[in-house]
Amino acid sequence: MITIKSQREIDLMRKAARINVDAHKYIESKLRPGITTKKLDKLIYDYVIKKDAYPSCLGYEGFPASACISLNDEVVHGIPDDRKIKDGDIVKIDFTVRKDGYESDMSRTYIIGDVPLEIKNLVENTKKAFYEGLKEVKPGNRVGDISNAIETYAHECGLSVVEELTGHGIGTDMHEDPEVPNYGMPHKGPVLKEGMVIAIEPMLNLGTKEVFMLDNDWTVVTKDGKFSAHYENTVVVTKDGYEILTGD
Repeated sequence: MITIKSQREIDLMRKAARINVDAHKYIESKLRPGITTKKLDKLIYDYVIKKDAYPSCLGYEGFPASACISLNDEVVHGIPDDRKIKDGDIVKIDFTVRKDGYESDMSRTYIIGDVPLEIKNLVENTKKAFYEGLKEVKPGNRVGDISNAIETYAHECGLSVVEELTGHGIGTDMHEDPEVPNYGMPHKGPVLKEGMVIAIEPMLNLGTKEVFMLDNDWTVVTKDGKFSAHYENTVVVTKDGYEILTGD
């Protein structure tokens, strides 16, 4: 069931989102070759807890960490461990913050050191694909309008779209209705209404769109081993368009 949030609820989500944004800025300052993904996860946990909030990925359906930290060909849901970040990696950091019972969701892809131009373009165009989808967020449009805009832009850039994973509604739960795919037909799907809150999150690959899950039952990787990027924000449908709660 799709829920329409009141102004009070949106204000509460805005507080959760502010902590999420600030935590991302903090963790970006700590990214460097040699740091482990486990250390990054601990820094995120400590930061969010100090803000009297909770990193709600931790324990979600058994997930063992505060953040999903995915490297290179890992699309999403990388489990932090003792791996050290290296020059030339791209690091996707995705986590939710719960504050006063309401969630926010945000992901960024960070480039470490020097990478080939095609990797830089992958990261930049994944972000741009989000903003192409965002242009379609306004009352009366449909979820499929967002989906199609993302897919169209991705294909224009020569990138493939992961189809097994989608954006989603968000509120008191991390994942709510509706699903927000990154591909599809325009003018299809649920109608966008003022007060809906959704997480829009393009996941784009350099190579094939095909992915598979590792034996840890969480981490999704590209089938061909080529790099994948991820960019996500929590967005409110407003009277005239949208507000990005997790905007920089």
